[in-house]
Amino acid sequence: METQPDQPRRASRKRERPKPIRLTDAAAARVKEIMDGAEGRYIGVRIGVTNGGCAGMSYTMAYAEDIKPFEDVAEEKGVKVVIDPKAILFLIGTELDFVQERLGARFVFNNPNQTAACGCGESVSITPAKI
Repeated sequence: METQPDQPRRASRKRERPKPIRLTDAAAARVKEIMDGAEGRYIGVRIGVTNGGCAGMSYTMAYAEDIKPFEDVAEEKGVKVVIDPKAILFLIGTELDFVQERLGARFVFNNPNQTAACGCGESVSITPAKI
């Protein structure tokens, strides 16, 4: 029986993981403004999704005092965004924007995984990203 010479192992190419979230300049500026007013009490903002509402899910956004186990951290444009691990697959590819309108201002999640939204704009349907 003939033996084959050892074949060199190929270096496995790890596919680069897509960014879970990007911030527009307006969103980064608003988060910086909020953090400046917080006098160092928070490290950034925490985003996620929760079940509920008429369309099935809602986006969440809160102050982040620390980083919990398994959370992702996205640092972009001088802003730290902490992402709930249960939300990662629902948020991949999302752009967080801040919109000022005539009657108010708000953060907007431009999410390619979102399939529907309710009429009030508070609830959405999201499918997990296929990565």
